[in-house]
Amino acid sequence: MIRKQKQLLNTVAGCLVALSLVPATATAANGDTLKAVQDRGSLLCSGHNGSFPPFVQVTDDNKWSGYDIDYCRAMAVAVFGTDEKLKVVPISWAQRFPSLQSGDVDIIIKATGWTMGRDTELGIQFSRPYFVGATNVMMPKELGSTSPDTLEGGSLCANAGTSTERLAANFFKSRGIEIEMITFEKSEETREAYFAGRCDSLVGWGPNLAVTRQAAENPDDHVMMDVALALEPESAAMRQGDDNWVDIANWMFAATWIAEANGITSENVDEHKANPADSTVEKLLGVTPGIGERLGLSDDWAYNVIKQVGNSAEIFDNNIGADSVYKLDRGLNALWSDGGVIVPMILD
Repeated sequence: MIRKQKQLLNTVAGCLVALSLVPATATAANGDTLKAVQDRGSLLCSGHNGSFPPFVQVTDDNKWSGYDIDYCRAMAVAVFGTDEKLKVVPISWAQRFPSLQSGDVDIIIKATGWTMGRDTELGIQFSRPYFVGATNVMMPKELGSTSPDTLEGGSLCANAGTSTERLAANFFKSRGIEIEMITFEKSEETREAYFAGRCDSLVGWGPNLAVTRQAAENPDDHVMMDVALALEPESAAMRQGDDNWVDIANWMFAATWIAEANGITSENVDEHKANPADSTVEKLLGVTPGIGERLGLSDDWAYNVIKQVGNSAEIFDNNIGADSVYKLDRGLNALWSDGGVIVPMILD
């Protein structure tokens, strides 16, 4: 009996030692991601193994930039008060979810579509969509209209065997518009065929089309069709089982939306903090306490995000829209009050 008790005690002791050696990332996978990130002293956010403009890219001076990178910065600022604690981890599309599951990254902000399979089968949770990706058609401006009817009897360049090819075929067929599909195996061939005039239009994901348009000899000669073929919600992905971490991501995005809705920018945020217009602005900027304690953050976290990164309009315009080389219309990614689908949550 005594021998068995000793064996049991040794087994328990061994388990306790083993548990003490479990890395912080594994602990984060089971819950308290915020604590693991704070203990490490850095936020590990997804990058790309190369460039994926306008979402993730490396500048000439070897710094990360892009729409998704700015939201990685915002997440780091929310947690630490500065983006200097951000570590961008370059990963491929295929590496995204294994890297999250293993703890190599704390959050994926990388043009990731929210699908049921990913949500229910991979052990991950999604934030509210922060970007709506539209599959669209680019066409020469000289056609005189951006209506789908303009392409009647014309031709469309598409990547062979892709969802965009299928979406385009179904879209035009459902509207009774006759159009010839010309397909290519490689994306480079598809783009080159369009610019060479082998087809009248080009189908693709909206942001990618914006990048393609910028590569044209005269980008202004090309316009987007006024109707999207399909939409995909892009969301941040996190490990399953840590609701507080998901809350932090959701309210980080929401802070940029609420700021825009109230006319608060990185340039005037100090004025609004000194003279808040209403209770929402007071709470957002930490004038009255509460916005931090609920999430385990400081009460000035949203103020810091807006001051250092900007509101949602600034982040979009700087990377994708009017103030960028891509000049992509904000469209559905505008706030609901401006004709988009982005609806800020209520800050009570």
